[in-house]
Amino acid sequence: MDYKLDSHISLAHGNGGRYMRELIDAVFARHLANPALDVQADAVPLSLNGGEVLFTTDGFTVQPLEFPGGDIGSLAVHGTTNDLAVAGATPLYLSLNAFIEEGFEVATLERLIASLARAARETGVSVVAGDTKVLRRGEGGGLYLATTGIGIRTGPETGMNRIQDSDAILVSGPVGDHGIAVMLAREEFGLRGDVLSDSASVLPLTRAALNCPGLRFMRDPTRGGLASVCNEILRATGMGLRLARVSIPVRDAAQSVCEMLGYDPLYLACEGRVVAIIDNRQADTLLQTWKSMPAGEGAAIIGQVNADESHVVLETELGGERILEELEDDPLPRIC
Repeated sequence: MDYKLDSHISLAHGNGGRYMRELIDAVFARHLANPALDVQADAVPLSLNGGEVLFTTDGFTVQPLEFPGGDIGSLAVHGTTNDLAVAGATPLYLSLNAFIEEGFEVATLERLIASLARAARETGVSVVAGDTKVLRRGEGGGLYLATTGIGIRTGPETGMNRIQDSDAILVSGPVGDHGIAVMLAREEFGLRGDVLSDSASVLPLTRAALNCPGLRFMRDPTRGGLASVCNEILRATGMGLRLARVSIPVRDAAQSVCEMLGYDPLYLACEGRVVAIIDNRQADTLLQTWKSMPAGEGAAIIGQVNADESHVVLETELGGERILEELEDDPLPRIC
């Protein structure tokens, strides 16, 4: 299948005919090829080994499409498989829908799909189905991706309903890196920096956590960041949370940008971190387990669940307190 494609996407690449077939064969099938991927079939049979199936779906509209530490291709894999991982599953399969704007460079498309394929291989998942649509020029942001993920539960069941008073709250590393990296890549404020997105698979972290007794719940703090995860727990359990700001890891570079522009890193998206709630008697065990891993060397115990509280309370560096309210406005749209 040695096709010579045009240098840019045209509407004909989405019309179901020869141009579309050649695009799928030359870019998508070539990078994503695996025995389960049949680009001609409407449905594919999958082996799920008789376990409990977990299913998730997501969409990705990040701008710019490439940013320090990642791109929309790798982000689509990490974002989808991480949702399965924090639910206690081993991700197995992905579907991929690509919405490509007319005039988009084929070379850029190929680079992004190659990145997606590389992230899928590293995570151990296969892209087994997909669809391609071409949008008229001006109707899209170059490339949008939508994914669906399927996995098998391989650990004990966890959930917000298992959270108890006095449980410890951990985060696996510095928060806010992804949001800051994407914002700096836009160059909207004339700022430059060396902050990299934390976009990565959290599967090693979640597998380690699932082996710790007393684990109650895990979540990856994407849109809305750490503060939004805490408010979700508050709404679901009726129990407040008390966090210590001095214990929450934030990189100096990310903190500096936030201070200059008025952002709060606790509300900024992460794409490679895990928030875990665990029995406080097991918190140190999980902390040391995570810190022994490259992906968790910046992990920290940042607070605890407190049934006597009715808010998410942050203890400040100066000894005061402030309430972390639920996010209302999106501070950085289109970051994932």
